[in-house]
Amino acid sequence: MEIKLQDRERSIGVEDYTDYKGRKADQSKHGGFKPAVLTCVVEVLENMVFLSNATNFVSYFLKSMHYSAAKSSNMVTNFIGTSFLLTIVGGFISDSFFTRFTTFIISCVIQLLGLILLTYQAQHSTLKPAENRTPSESQEVILNCGLYAIAVGVGGIKASLPTHGADQLDHNKQHHISSFFNWFFCSLCTGGLLAASVMVWVQENRGWNFSFIISDIVLALALCIFVLGFPFYRYKSPSGSPLTRIIKVFASTARNWKASAEGRVNHGAEAEENATEQSHDKFKFLNKALLDETVDEAEVKETKTFLGLLPIFLTTIMMNCCLAQLQTFTVQQGIIMNRKLNNNFTIPTQSLTVLPLIIMIASIPIFENLKYFYRHKSFTQSKIFQPLGRIGLGLALASVSMAVAAVVEAKRREETKKNEEGVILSIFWLGWQYLFLAISDALTLGGMLEFFYSKAPDRMRSICTALSWCSTSMGYFISSVLVKVSNGVSGRYGREWLGGHDLNQARLDLFYALLCVLNFLNFLLYLYCARRY
Repeated sequence: MEIKLQDRERSIGVEDYTDYKGRKADQSKHGGFKPAVLTCVVEVLENMVFLSNATNFVSYFLKSMHYSAAKSSNMVTNFIGTSFLLTIVGGFISDSFFTRFTTFIISCVIQLLGLILLTYQAQHSTLKPAENRTPSESQEVILNCGLYAIAVGVGGIKASLPTHGADQLDHNKQHHISSFFNWFFCSLCTGGLLAASVMVWVQENRGWNFSFIISDIVLALALCIFVLGFPFYRYKSPSGSPLTRIIKVFASTARNWKASAEGRVNHGAEAEENATEQSHDKFKFLNKALLDETVDEAEVKETKTFLGLLPIFLTTIMMNCCLAQLQTFTVQQGIIMNRKLNNNFTIPTQSLTVLPLIIMIASIPIFENLKYFYRHKSFTQSKIFQPLGRIGLGLALASVSMAVAAVVEAKRREETKKNEEGVILSIFWLGWQYLFLAISDALTLGGMLEFFYSKAPDRMRSICTALSWCSTSMGYFISSVLVKVSNGVSGRYGREWLGGHDLNQARLDLFYALLCVLNFLNFLLYLYCARRY
């Protein structure tokens, strides 16, 4: 019965694909590898724009807007967290009301408008605060409107673009879907590499005025490239609100909670047989919803599948708390470390991601070639090649990265105390935590994108894939909470770990150690959930 239901869902999904005129898609003319590759090209440009700003907003808020270090860090984590949290809204819209193509267009335009607003503010000194003064209310309004317009745009883009790209491929060939998400992640890394090298250099040497202008041009180019492929895409018709269907299943289950199996007569003999065959699976209490004529088996199965994904989603959040440090405290560490290279070149802290990104980009073709070579052998069935295995390894490396970060920060503080001038330890020591966290993110996010898309119900692919980005969002928000809680608790027993403007007087090493312990415990919880999936 399970196989029959999956086949039925697959056929429904194929029939729902149309061309740009709303006619049934022709497999020989619409979809395929070329349109999927086009989405990867667009992602390179879009992610370059997003990351080049997100990773440097701490510096912008500190130097141009004159916020404190703690406020700047929290503003960045809140901005990035909101951007990724809004992917749930973007996924809901593209599953329910608009095609993923339309959702991307609308979202990209909104993000572009937000960037233009920040560009205008950066170009006019009257819209920025005077030296040593924080922004006025009107200046803050302009800044926040620009920031959160970008966040809204990013939320829609991240939810719609990867699913739109995967929709172009044959879902009967899982290795094609897996390869797409590997190459899509490669596109993310390539955009990050351009952000960490070219764009960081522009921001450091030419200022934010030029950086914003380049971002405007690049994002507009990404929008144009995406639109050019519209005659060749195949489009997934929206199927109505998945939230409404889930609520209906729970409501029907609650109404029939005390009903016995003998009362299953509303769907006839076939529906009763199907419900009985489903009773062995997880969340079998939801089968009681089938007693209502308004609920069908596909809706119950859809709800069960979504609930089954949630434990995996929840156990990936803590890893992203570590990732948040690279845009906040790690940047602040780098600013006060020795960034000189041969006394001629000053290394921007954010450019430390270049080497890990190069390693990750190079690893994608190696990984794909290994899969292709061993496609018909048992090696490809190894857990490390499966999404859950890659996610688990990524979570383990997150704990390792925080242990390394704690040791490096303790060494930096020790060396600073020994030297009267302060700046002694080389910034290259931070490279280790960048490396471990970059690989952790590659394994975890890449595995999540493939896992949530492949396991999602056909009518909920956007919103389920958005769980990957939502995990990042929750991680950034929880990072802000952990900073406040750590300061509150440590302040009661002496000095706040992360209080004040001087990082040399803080205890960032203890905060990193706390994250290491929390991530290790989270990893153990993930192993339990993954084995039960």
